[in-house]
Amino acid sequence: MAGSQGARKEVARNRRARFDYMIEDTVEAGMMLTGSEVKSLREGRASINESYAGEERGTLALINAHIPEYKPAAPFNHEPRRIRRLLVHKRERDRLLGMIRREGYTLVPISLYFNDRGIAKLEIGLARGKKMADKREDQKKRDWERQKSRILRERS
Repeated sequence: MAGSQGARKEVARNRRARFDYMIEDTVEAGMMLTGSEVKSLREGRASINESYAGEERGTLALINAHIPEYKPAAPFNHEPRRIRRLLVHKRERDRLLGMIRREGYTLVPISLYFNDRGIAKLEIGLARGKKMADKREDQKKRDWERQKSRILRERS
């Protein structure tokens, strides 16, 4: 993700992604959007919580993401939950699709944002699902870190 950390205006974030999955790698992907979708995103209206990325006719696609209709574009509006094609380099696409098919990985959308050039981008993570025990372990670690910082603050 070189250069994407500059001035990025986040539109939507999947907050449960890091809780439900162990994310091993992240990839920045462009998206094929219609004009009314871009307008709706610029208003900050989108949800990627229940969405996932997968294979659609040999390409990567964002499935089940919700971008609500843009009211002023009434007769030319888009379908809110349509399948949106993701744009990545061919080598990257082949690598990701191979990981999904062979090794049981999942592509999870992490955040949807506009980069510093004003182009809509999607950060997707190559992830494995966490078991319930892993989730409990993460919760214990977070609680301990919180307690530790409280104790250190009280002592100083």
